[in-house]
Amino acid sequence: MLGLAGTASLALGGESAGALPAREVLAPSSAHAVLGLVGVYFGLVLLTAAWLLLGRLVRGAQPPTPRALVLVLAVWAAPLLIAPPLFSRDVYSYLAQGAMVDAHLDVYTHGPARLGGPLAEEVAPLWRHTAAPYGPVFLALAAALSALTRGALSAGLLGMRCVALSGVALMTAALPRLARHSGADPSAALWLGVLNPLVLLHLVGGAHNDAIMLGLLGVGLVAALGGRPALGAVLVTLAALVKAPAALGLVAIVVLQLHAGRRPVRALLATGGASAVTTVVATAVAGTGYGWTTALDTPVSAHNWALTSLLGRATRALLEDLGSDLAPLAVPVWHGLGLAITAVALVAIWWRLRPRPVYALGLSLATVAAFGPAIRPWYALWGLFLIAAAAPDTLTRHRTAAVAGALAPAVFPDGGPADADRLLLALSGGALAAAVLWQARLAAQAPTALGRPA
Repeated sequence: MLGLAGTASLALGGESAGALPAREVLAPSSAHAVLGLVGVYFGLVLLTAAWLLLGRLVRGAQPPTPRALVLVLAVWAAPLLIAPPLFSRDVYSYLAQGAMVDAHLDVYTHGPARLGGPLAEEVAPLWRHTAAPYGPVFLALAAALSALTRGALSAGLLGMRCVALSGVALMTAALPRLARHSGADPSAALWLGVLNPLVLLHLVGGAHNDAIMLGLLGVGLVAALGGRPALGAVLVTLAALVKAPAALGLVAIVVLQLHAGRRPVRALLATGGASAVTTVVATAVAGTGYGWTTALDTPVSAHNWALTSLLGRATRALLEDLGSDLAPLAVPVWHGLGLAITAVALVAIWWRLRPRPVYALGLSLATVAAFGPAIRPWYALWGLFLIAAAAPDTLTRHRTAAVAGALAPAVFPDGGPADADRLLLALSGGALAAAVLWQARLAAQAPTALGRPA
């Protein structure tokens, strides 16, 4: 019930403080917006507490079954299904890009501003003039949704959330199977992999397309583990044609074939061939072309807080103070260094963890997210999803859970930038929830009147 109370509070607070359509946005100082923001962070703390308490049960002597945890996920997610978009306005970009594909506009050359109209106006100003970084599979889904809803915003938002939910459902189906193969506890994998706050806040609440990417990646790995590497390569390629990082899953497909005794050349040719055919067919069906390969840097904004971006901006400021002409090169150099570190780390990970391809893939995706030129809180789910299934020990799970918990409150529910007033309101909501939880704990520990000695 605590988790349900948390997501219900999130949904109610989001009605006035979420990533609302432009015509419904309230002034930040209005009473409804203030109460909404407090309510969102009140609910977030309750949800996180419920998740941590559930984790204790999972580690207990009689842990809940995977089926029971799936039911908990459904109950916790239910209030978010009818909530407005939360923590990001990306879903409006998805809808605008789908409408562009449906209207035969090149989304890899033009931003949503070329579409014009109400949908383009809902897109965050930062992304109105930037090309789509997504592959043809996702854009084909978005275009089909645009044609089905005829541009109706409310129907489009509901449809995009259903797409994200289908991804979460695939993740939920894949996790226990991946965990059993990796020698891990399926219940612990579900608790960490899909019941964590990042999934509920960003994949369900935010309707991010990372859900369908991870879902396809997960079932692709399950197929390969079940002795169907060709089907696995097809599904993993479809995941990569949603968002490119999933392409690392093809390495796992090859490694799994090597473990099964297949020769390296045959494994590479079979996986590469299946992937190439899938890419050609999916691109032809979508009709979007291959422009997405040149638009992969779209998520890199001037104020991105990825590690290499932060270091690049700090170096640039220092060089500017020193009057150096090298200042403009600082950010690109740090981005390049991050990519180099990523490449070296990936080689080391796969060399050391060849016998554990699922875990190696999880660490690889976590490395890509950590050292890439752009990062969002939900990017952590790329690696977390598979680490949840294959973590070798409890300490790794605890550290991964700590990362998920720390990133959960990292962005505001409307997807906008932080300021002192809103930060104070967010802290107030969290503090209020902490006080309620503390009082509930004290009440539970106090002896009842009947239990007191005479």
